[in-house]
This record gives sequence, structure tokens and C-alpha cells, in this order.
Amino acid sequence: MEFRPCIDIHNGKVKQIVGSSLKDLGDEAEENFVARQDAAFFARLYRKQKIRGGHIILLNSRESAYYEATKEQALMALEAYPGGMQVGGSITAENAKEFLEAGAAAVIVTSYVFRDGRIDYANLEKLHEVTGKERLVLDLSCRFRKDCEDEGYYIVTDRWQKFTEEKVTEELLDRLSAYCAEFLIHAVDVEGKSQGIEKPLVSLLGNWGRIPITYAGGIHSFEDLGMIKELGKGKLNATIGSALDLFGGPMSYEQAIEYIKEANA
Repeated sequence: MEFRPCIDIHNGKVKQIVGSSLKDLGDEAEENFVARQDAAFFARLYRKQKIRGGHIILLNSRESAYYEATKEQALMALEAYPGGMQVGGSITAENAKEFLEAGAAAVIVTSYVFRDGRIDYANLEKLHEVTGKERLVLDLSCRFRKDCEDEGYYIVTDRWQKFTEEKVTEELLDRLSAYCAEFLIHAVDVEGKSQGIEKPLVSLLGNWGRIPITYAGGIHSFEDLGMIKELGKGKLNATIGSALDLFGGPMSYEQAIEYIKEANA
């Protein structure tokens, strides 16, 4: 279990948002925190403490008037910590190389490999040719669906706004793990709400656990971290956003790092 830091960028600023509130129309989102510092500040902080494998997420679509400002922030963070962080948000086979050359350890991709509600294996193959397995992270962020015959956690795309028909199962993880080095999985229904984790999802991921997985969503206490370690069988990494004091929350960033170190001892 490792601590994986995050830098979420929306409308050109580092923010923590309520994940389910994100909308392309009007570039709207319910904000928990807006940083005074730029993305490079946080990247330098993580670099100083030698925390690797975190993610920088561009939360604006490429069609947004804010996209270039958001992208500029992301590139500044990559320059501040070359090789130390992953980057995601509107990544395709055509622009992945740009971010890798700018210093990303890996690119994180969702929407490009899920089209019309299904996995687009042609796009996945094209992306894999550019990145290779070791520099590709698939974001399988998901929401729980009750309004279907086979209820469960289904992958959502387009900044978490659209459901796919792909349910998160061990069989799906097996298939997709052939293409990537890691999975990043936001539990979108609890993302940014600091009200607790999605225990069934954490258990599912921990039971599989064949390649590194970073879980994000709802962590708001050290008890949550302990539960992720237990239910995830020590196989899951954890990202804490809105709950950290770095982003205006009650949990100490320094203590969170130490807690996870001690949990692994």
C-alpha cells in the first residue's frame, strides 16, 4: 500500500471538486477547495518528499475554453517533477507522446478506449503502440448502477458523466491488464464528498490485485485508510484529496504519509 498524491486541475486552477458534479456544459463543478498555489508548487512538494506515482488530472475537455490554461498547469507540474507523476485527461494516441516527452511517468486514459459504451480495442491497441505497457495507466473510474439487470460498478467516461456498458469485474480487469501497468479507479459517487469509501469496490479490487491499483474516493479518516489496507489486502494504493489539510481538509498530509509507512512495516 502506497500513498499516491494528486493534482486535479479545473479551469486552469488546482482544485478539489465533488466528482459527480462535474459538467462540461459551462465548465461547472461543485468546488471543495481552490488552491492559491499553482500545480508546480504541489509537484515540487511531492518531489521533495520523494513520493512517486501520483496523478495529474486535467478536468476540462479539449473543447473547453479553459483547456489550454489547464494544460499549461499540467505541463508546469510535469516540468517541476519529471518522471515522478502520471497525467490524465483527454489523452489519446495522438497526444500521449507530448505528455510523456514533457516528463510524465505514464499517461492515464479512459474515454479514448471506451467508445459507444464499450471497449474500443482498436484505439487501445493504437495507444499501446505509443506508450507501451509500462507507461500506460487505464482509469476505470466507476459508479454504482441499480437501474439495470446486472447491477454493480460500471465504468464512466467523459469526465465521469457517461455510463458505459462495461462492469468492473475480475474478468474485465484480467483482459485490460494485458495492456497497462496500473489501474486508477475513482469511486465517483463518493469522490470529493469525504464521507467514506466504497467498501464493496475496495474488496473487489483487493481480491483481484494482480497489478498495481490506486483507489480514490471518499477517504476522510485514518480509519478509512485502515479499511483500504484490510479490505484491499494490502494490494491497493490510496489517493486522498479533499480530506487532506493540503486541500483544506482535516487530515494531516504528513501524518497520512507516516500512517501508510507504518501500515506497511
